[in-house]
Amino acid sequence: MSKVDWDTAAQVARRFSGEYPLAGTYHERRFELQAPGLVARASEMVSAETGLELKGAPVVGVISRGEWVDTNIESFGALLAPLEKKLADKDGVGSSIAAKIMGVELGAVLGFMSKRVLGQYELVLPTGDDDKGDTVLFVGANIMSMERQHEFRPSSFRFWVALHECAHRAQFTGVPWLREYFLSLVARLVDSSEPEKGRLARIATELRSADGSGVDRLGDSGLVGLLASPDQREVLDDVQALMSLLEGHGHVVMDRLGEREIVDVGRMSNVLKARRKDPKTAAFMKLIGIEMKMKQYDAGAAFITQVEKEASWDALSMAWESPEALPTLAEIDDASLWLDRMAG
Repeated sequence: MSKVDWDTAAQVARRFSGEYPLAGTYHERRFELQAPGLVARASEMVSAETGLELKGAPVVGVISRGEWVDTNIESFGALLAPLEKKLADKDGVGSSIAAKIMGVELGAVLGFMSKRVLGQYELVLPTGDDDKGDTVLFVGANIMSMERQHEFRPSSFRFWVALHECAHRAQFTGVPWLREYFLSLVARLVDSSEPEKGRLARIATELRSADGSGVDRLGDSGLVGLLASPDQREVLDDVQALMSLLEGHGHVVMDRLGEREIVDVGRMSNVLKARRKDPKTAAFMKLIGIEMKMKQYDAGAAFITQVEKEASWDALSMAWESPEALPTLAEIDDASLWLDRMAG
């Protein structure tokens, strides 16, 4: 892995992110005034539903696509700083070009995502600035665009998105060890990022082998998984298992509360599911590994549903007891394995 030219990443991302006519207008300003109340209401309901305590009040913001890009570049820069320090002694013409290429690639991904993401809970990707550590963000242009395209009632759709982000806030503020565990996984990925002699030959061999057996070598993690070393793939499995649990739990909570509070929530949910499976973007998402996150919604939600069916909703609280109690990737696929382990 090479260092990243973050300025190039930001420039490329902004070219990809595009413009939305209502961004920066009074419509977005009205959303900004409405958002804190939506988050406060959602927080109270999520806490009661999950049993996880949401302490204090988060900072709430309605941001542009460009601001979302800047926030995530700052976060990624903080997360990857240790790796870049390790590579600092490799500077030169070649590494400078590689850094710019990495910047272009990351910028393209962030630019693409900036047109799709609706909200974000900022504690998941910390910037190192404590003042930014507990923030619920809404990407105003994308939410308003979906409301107009699908004729959603703004107050209902925005509250529904708030439910999902507050579910993530409940996970990371209500489970004391979760943030540090998440960051430890990131640290393990960074620590295992070393130049791998013969990497291209290994990848070529794996692709030929997969092609011969009919297996999709890209899998769910796309190029991220393909380029990862064997040690990194083990960590990626842990990351995928954790994110499947968190995304599935957040989605179930979002839909369950939405069904009680929002008349049109079924149509909203169907639109988002269809959007995630849009064939026009599916190939690109699979290539860069975003498909892994998309599948996390379905796999995680299925895990939650199976646990509730075979045990109870309260049984899910066992997953928040410690890192060792989290389900593995195999247990995400079959919740009975996790229930058996927890009962042992």
